Amino acid sequence: MAHTHDAEDPACAVAHSEAHSEAPVEPAGRTLVAVFASPVAECLLRFGAELGFRPILVEPDPERRLEGFTAVTGLGAWLDATADVVLTDHHREEIGPVLRDVLKFPVRWVGIMGSARHTAPHVRALADLGVPPEEVARVHRPIGLNIGSRTPPEIAVATLAGLIADRNDRPGGFAF
Repeated sequence: MAHTHDAEDPACAVAHSEAHSEAPVEPAGRTLVAVFASPVAECLLRFGAELGFRPILVEPDPERRLEGFTAVTGLGAWLDATADVVLTDHHREEIGPVLRDVLKFPVRWVGIMGSARHTAPHVRALADLGVPPEEVARVHRPIGLNIGSRTPPEIAVATLAGLIADRNDRPGGFAF
């Protein structure tokens, strides 16, 4: 079957364009916040920047850093309705207080890495801090599309694809 070019489809126009500069400009104000310096955070922020996100690394521990990224230790005004927040380590002691504080902001989406096969540590941590169940329910886990990702780059790709699908009100995967 021959492909018919649809001049009205922006995705088709981007796919067939020879110059990257002909691609539509991404909307301003997209923010990706990776919490905790980790190999997944490094990939999320690097790939996210390529996808038009403003990358922000939040790392409460001043001893932990990622090369190439300036970490902030606290939360800021950039945690608005355009922000997608991903906690990239579910073993850190700070997950409860960090999530509690993130949930005070009107972020668009918040999630924490972790397998659906294991108990979610953030649920107990947030309950212990008095966070109401409806706020705890805002935290997504697992995150990303279910593609069997195992390495930091694969986890980052799955997570970013899931965020893009969610932002565009799509289910992700191959169902259209």
